[in-house]
Amino acid sequence: MRDCLNHRAGFDRVLMTVAATFLTVSASSALAQDQTRSSAAELAIEAAIPRPEPANVPPPTASDIKLDTTATIPDSAKEPVKAEVAPAPDKVETKPSDVATSPATEAPKSETAKTEPEKTEPAKTEPAKADTATAPAATPAAEPVKAASNVPAADQPVADKLRDIIGAKASRHFDRKNERAAIENFYGARDFAPVWTHGGSLTAAAKGVIARLKDAASDGLNPADYPVPDFAAATTPDALADAELKLTASMFDYARQAQSGRMHWSQVSGDILYPEHPVDPNEVLAKVTTATDASAALDSYNPPHKLYKELKAKLAELRGQGNGPAIEIADGPALKYTPAGKKQAEIVVEDPRVPQLRAKLGITENASDTRYDAAVADAVRKFQGGAEMKATGILDDKTVKALNTPKRDKQIDVVLVNMERWRWLPRDLGAPALGDAYVILNIPDYTLKVMQRGQQVWTTRVVTGKPGTHATPLLSETMKYITVNPTWNVPPSIVYNEYLPALQQDPTVLQRMGLKLEQNRDGSVHISQPPGEANALGRIRFNFPNKFLVYQHDTPDKHLFAKEDRAFSHGCMRVQNPDQYASVLLNITMPSDKYTPERVRSMYGKSEIDLKFPTPIPVNITYQTAFVDDAGKLQFRKDVYGRDATMINILKNNRGKDLEAIVAHSQPSYSRPATTLPSGVAVANNGGGFGSSGPNFFERLFGAPTPTQPPAPVGRRPQRVFTR
Repeated sequence: MRDCLNHRAGFDRVLMTVAATFLTVSASSALAQDQTRSSAAELAIEAAIPRPEPANVPPPTASDIKLDTTATIPDSAKEPVKAEVAPAPDKVETKPSDVATSPATEAPKSETAKTEPEKTEPAKTEPAKADTATAPAATPAAEPVKAASNVPAADQPVADKLRDIIGAKASRHFDRKNERAAIENFYGARDFAPVWTHGGSLTAAAKGVIARLKDAASDGLNPADYPVPDFAAATTPDALADAELKLTASMFDYARQAQSGRMHWSQVSGDILYPEHPVDPNEVLAKVTTATDASAALDSYNPPHKLYKELKAKLAELRGQGNGPAIEIADGPALKYTPAGKKQAEIVVEDPRVPQLRAKLGITENASDTRYDAAVADAVRKFQGGAEMKATGILDDKTVKALNTPKRDKQIDVVLVNMERWRWLPRDLGAPALGDAYVILNIPDYTLKVMQRGQQVWTTRVVTGKPGTHATPLLSETMKYITVNPTWNVPPSIVYNEYLPALQQDPTVLQRMGLKLEQNRDGSVHISQPPGEANALGRIRFNFPNKFLVYQHDTPDKHLFAKEDRAFSHGCMRVQNPDQYASVLLNITMPSDKYTPERVRSMYGKSEIDLKFPTPIPVNITYQTAFVDDAGKLQFRKDVYGRDATMINILKNNRGKDLEAIVAHSQPSYSRPATTLPSGVAVANNGGGFGSSGPNFFERLFGAPTPTQPPAPVGRRPQRVFTR
């Protein structure tokens, strides 16, 4: 009886194995053929046996039907089997023939299958294992697999901290929106790996950036504005991540202020207008972090101009970092040069101190000459003007003291603000198509220069605006044409502030000055002076349209060019030799036409002639109270408009304020209010002029944006002649 039971139990286990195999193969076949199941039994089997994932999973084979001692069997799968086999004896021999009744036995057996004879409960796990071995979905869900990181293992903790800070607290380090965006893009693209440290040690790029920031004073900047974090004390991922972002923020500040200045030009005055050239923080990060020399890459944001670099070298000398002994001028009698006059000869005195004086003032010609001649007297006069002394050209005790004990701190301040103003100017002063040609005018020096290919082509003296409301503005524009025989359209400020009050005293004053008054239908007044020898603009006007309505021009009053200080105009710039100036500019823009001063003068007459430039020439109006001359000598000029004083005060007394913010100023008004003219005033058009919709002053001065001119009546010469 016991033997029968034993045989019956073995037979049952064989039947169960065959059934499981058959069901598994049937289910897999059905899945492959994607047939619709409608049987309740089949649906029950599907519910009990999870389907394998369809991606690249082959149908199960007989070898898959084996015991897996490493698999975890769900309790729900174990209980029914335990209940069925519980009466079985502990010691039951399982013969290979017990499982050999299925054709699947011909498949190769795995190591797990070889252990089956040693198991006391072979049927215990087979039904569940038959599917768990081929269906990964039956195992508990695992966490999503992260993409492989390119961050070195040593930097991963810092990268994790950077990810957290940039994601939630970046504004703590970066106030500007574009800088925050650049940080997110840059660090996000590198899986937030630090760029300034590797394994806690500074990289070569970090060392270069730190060196440049610590040397900011040599560029006329304040190192305190670009703090360098203490990486040596940063020993934790939190501290390293914080130091990483602080150094990046300081680098941004340096690049931005080195390129555009510590203060925006609008902080200084409303009559300054230079083009903006802000830095792109994305470009700063890419350029500095990939450069072979990070220090040089960061330094490249400073102005590239020759005059800026010369000021930087002189700043080092003023701070005691220059070479060569200081030159002292001994006390002695006053030295005065007297030029030749109508009734007396030139008087030149000699003194053994003059060679030292020549060296002190940078006079290289006749360096050992002991004569106090015109060249020395002129250099002394310029020094006195720059030192805010009376410019007499006489070497007296006060001048000797100033030469020997200069106000070095003040000179340093003046050099610093001049370096700051260079940051406002365009990086490319000239026109590349014209050999980098440009015009540069220095107001405090009252000189104008034409430059091309880095060399001075021509220079002349100029008269500039009077201090105050008539100060010549600082700007960069392009000269588009010159006008020969210009009409002077009197600016509204002169009309209403000077000429109309004068008419109240003398109704005929404008007629005697050769001026024409027109009163428009709206009651406004326009005053002009026709072309001619006596025209206030002289024979030539140089046009670079700008919002300040200033330009350069000739003048019938030549005597002012002989003065040292030449701030006499209403804001425009008078040129000493306009015919030469015009020929130089025309030969740069139209070299094949071969203009000469004589050819320009041959155009003088009563009709306006516009000579248009095929390629405009940049015009840069600057304010250089400190500059290095052609002899390598540092020159100082009088702060005629008080720009230096204003800037020094802002830099010293506005710490902590955002000096880079733009300050809004009231715009110049060119309105022409209705005016009641006194009796006896000659009106050219007798009220038949333009109404309020007529051409404004800008259009009268520089022409309308799209001028349309009706054909001239037969037999009458046109008033304007356009060439090229």
